[in-house]
Amino acid sequence: MLAAAGLSLLLSPRHHHRENRFAWGPIVEVAILFAGIFVTIAPALALLKAHGAKFGVTEPWQYFWLTGGLSSFLDNAPTYVAFGTLAAEGDDFSVLMAADRSPILAAISCGAVFMGANSYIGNGPNFMVKAIAEESGYPMPSFFGYMVRYTVPVLVPVFLVVTWLFFL
Repeated sequence: MLAAAGLSLLLSPRHHHRENRFAWGPIVEVAILFAGIFVTIAPALALLKAHGAKFGVTEPWQYFWLTGGLSSFLDNAPTYVAFGTLAAEGDDFSVLMAADRSPILAAISCGAVFMGANSYIGNGPNFMVKAIAEESGYPMPSFFGYMVRYTVPVLVPVFLVVTWLFFL
């Protein structure tokens, strides 16, 4: 992806960048946010490896909602790693590949990916689209405005149905 972006910058006519009002601001914002996330997750993973079993999270629906809740405010990749670590009970991720653990792995995957849409910072594209739209002069809902307007009335009912259909 970096190579494609670099080639686009090198080979695209400069007037396209001006006409599209290309700016580095939104990309830099997302890069800083994600750098902070990945730097600060290391201590959390160490704590999960050492004390994860004490949380009592054992059911797929619990993993779906807890992973999704964290993914709403953290990117889905570190969230997936965090709850994968919790479910694997330490360093042995091969235990998640066992047939009897596949519902937990599915719940973690779905929670991490689906619920990233709950907020602007739940995944990189949400945050970047908001920043680009605002930079272009389009009004966007506030952080909590987005959640009140779209997450609670639209997404939460969908996630309740998904829970009932797949994880109970």
